[in-house]
Amino acid sequence: MSKNADDLIAKIQEQAGEAPVALGLILGSGLGHLADQVDGVAIEYSDLPGFPHAGVSGHNPKLVIGDLEGVRVAVFGGRAHYYESGRGDAMRLPLEVLKGLGADRLIVTNAAGSLRDDIQPGDLMLLSDHINFSGLNPLIGEPTDARFVPMTSAHDPDMRRALKNAAKAEGLSLAEGVYAWYSGPSFETPAEIRAIRILGADAVGMSTVPEVILARFLNLRVAAISTVTNMAAGMSNENISHEHTKAMAPLGAAKLERILRRYLRENQ
Repeated sequence: MSKNADDLIAKIQEQAGEAPVALGLILGSGLGHLADQVDGVAIEYSDLPGFPHAGVSGHNPKLVIGDLEGVRVAVFGGRAHYYESGRGDAMRLPLEVLKGLGADRLIVTNAAGSLRDDIQPGDLMLLSDHINFSGLNPLIGEPTDARFVPMTSAHDPDMRRALKNAAKAEGLSLAEGVYAWYSGPSFETPAEIRAIRILGADAVGMSTVPEVILARFLNLRVAAISTVTNMAAGMSNENISHEHTKAMAPLGAAKLERILRRYLRENQ
């Protein structure tokens, strides 16, 4: 744990109390409203040196710590993406802070494009695995042997099972599939989409994989859910844009909130 992380942990605990956090939640584009459902303390990222700036519209850059369905959570209202700075490890400090606050679990959400005809905009997809199509890695430069992180079960099987059960209990469909990380910020070409479909991807996006790698490095159990906002390039006639992503994200957000609430109630 870096000194910067220790300083931030102390600062956060002064405002939010020292009770340990059980779980972290990173919110993707258009999902920031979930942070407002937490009964607790909100701290602007701008008051936490080293936390990501408000670089992407549709994100709400604040850390909220408090109670959600009886579980003490830390909700990150936005994330840093590789394409903003060229740093694959941009979320390392926030996740070090999460670990230092006591969490042992992390749920990551994102907006993604679907590569499957049976997963349509407004649907949710639970990540069973991922493909690091970018070739980048947030642990490049880590000097210790801890950098050699096994990724065989990166997306925790028990957490995935519990989230599937929560969706079933809510009467909601939750597909599972493989997510491919493409660095962005430009969207993928139809040829790139054809390539990653051949490689086994079911959805594509510009985030999440760095956080999953960092979480495993920090010994956090992790699960991730995509809100599908569009069909990937070449799979439909829709106009793919960030504005479209923000407009479509709320279609899945209400379903996602129900699943997360049920998961928290049943997995405390």
